[in-house]
Amino acid sequence: MEHLQYVAVLFVIFLLAGSVKGAVGLGLPTTALALMTLMLDPRTAISLVLIPILFSNFWQMYRSGDTMRAFRTYLPLGLSLMVMVAVTIVLTANASERFLLAMLGATMLVFVAVSIFDRVPPIPEGRDRQAQIVAGGVAGILGGLTSVWAPPMAIYLMSRRTPKAEFVRATGLLFFLGSIPLVAGYISQGYMTGRGFLISLSLVVPTFLGFSIGEHLRGRLSERAFRYFVLLVFAVMGLNLIRKAVLA
Repeated sequence: MEHLQYVAVLFVIFLLAGSVKGAVGLGLPTTALALMTLMLDPRTAISLVLIPILFSNFWQMYRSGDTMRAFRTYLPLGLSLMVMVAVTIVLTANASERFLLAMLGATMLVFVAVSIFDRVPPIPEGRDRQAQIVAGGVAGILGGLTSVWAPPMAIYLMSRRTPKAEFVRATGLLFFLGSIPLVAGYISQGYMTGRGFLISLSLVVPTFLGFSIGEHLRGRLSERAFRYFVLLVFAVMGLNLIRKAVLA
């Protein structure tokens, strides 16, 4: 693929991914990776989504406010997440493309299931710290493999019956914390080259442009219908990734 055509396709993908996140509040890495893996290997696709993830999560954290209180509240989850992201990247450095495709597809299907069934049993009294460590650990493993770590954190926050504003604040902080070892790990393992870093950095522009478009569309569309349409697309893409892994 010619360089300009390559960059143009990536621009459109991240414009769409940003729009999805702006419209329904989730799905930036899921959308971008599902589309990029149609033309790129998983490691390259994940490396290109890293800088937009880092910037968009920082922006979400900044806009949510009261960061220090959220940091104190979710410290066990944040530490567990960061440690397991770093450990997973090192331990799976030689993972095959087939394994990564399968894990990415499975993570997307879990993401869809969690988003549809938005009620989970509450955490027993006195078990919050343990639940945070477990959720952070599982999210770190998924994040280190695929850069998609939302399902375990969403399950934990839903089990706490977290209000919407707190949910956005917590996910913004936790996603940002997880992004730090993810970016550092991909650079140290050589998955992100200098050229890849510059391309990833440039994709912040369509990501934020798409986010603004999505926020504008949010009030004009049926959020519920659009959300389920997006999840249906994710389900199809997740199944296709698993098919590719099996047939690779």
